Amino acid sequence: MTSSTSLSIILPSKNEARSLAALLPELKQRMPDAEIIVVDDGSSDDTVTVCEGHGVRVLSHPYCMGNGAAVKAGGRAASGDVLVFMDADGQHRPEDIPLLLEKLDQGFEMVVGARGKGSQASVHRSIGNRIYNKLASWMVGHRILDLTSGFRAVRARKFKQFLYLLPNGFSYPTTITMSFFRVGYGVAYVPIHAPKRIGESHLRLVRDGLRFLLIIFKIGSLYSPLKLFAPVALFHLLGGLGYYAYTFATQHRLSSMTVFLLSAAVTIFMIGLVSEQITALMYKDSAERE
Repeated sequence: MTSSTSLSIILPSKNEARSLAALLPELKQRMPDAEIIVVDDGSSDDTVTVCEGHGVRVLSHPYCMGNGAAVKAGGRAASGDVLVFMDADGQHRPEDIPLLLEKLDQGFEMVVGARGKGSQASVHRSIGNRIYNKLASWMVGHRILDLTSGFRAVRARKFKQFLYLLPNGFSYPTTITMSFFRVGYGVAYVPIHAPKRIGESHLRLVRDGLRFLLIIFKIGSLYSPLKLFAPVALFHLLGGLGYYAYTFATQHRLSSMTVFLLSAAVTIFMIGLVSEQITALMYKDSAERE
């Protein structure tokens, strides 16, 4: 970064006082000129006291609003030209921040820290992330190494264009990544290692597993719905034609199932087409602001 470029580091936090006590001094040592903002998302521990003791800015929610809500609050309050988002639980290392900034200087609008194979993650989350990465890569036509990573550096002006789209939950990384690809902003990935977090994870297998399944549909709706709807429509079309050939050859008739499958194919395709237009309109304001 140039000397005239200001930096804000935003840490969404819920009951992470223990990890912040170790993380904040290191951040201040490595990034002495950066604005550090901790967004306290309804913590019941000593998060505020720890932050005040280290002289960093803290924004407090009166109750837990969600990781995405904390990210949005930090993004609105930040004054830097470049925003760095990182977890407050110790999984993201301050020494990796220069790697993101160096990549950002190469002309990208957002750089994401991609967790390697040795990074801490349960089996089900690792499998889920691979599925998300593959699907998102197919949608955008570029290789996406880590769709759900919360460690990223982004140009503030670009990021703030999409604040209205970001959800309050844990799927904000998916939303902002697909939004950047949709409008043609440059996104890059830098390999990082994420060590074991300090404290307990706020994710729950059943509750958040179901929530993360919705990410699959969000990937499509945020980038190109027709890419998801068209294969489903084609499946119904081929099924209908195949079943018609079977019933005509064996019973010499047009079955109601054939009519249903062919009608479903047309309906699904039209829904995808309309969704594509809605998605384009959703990004219209962002394009005009640019």
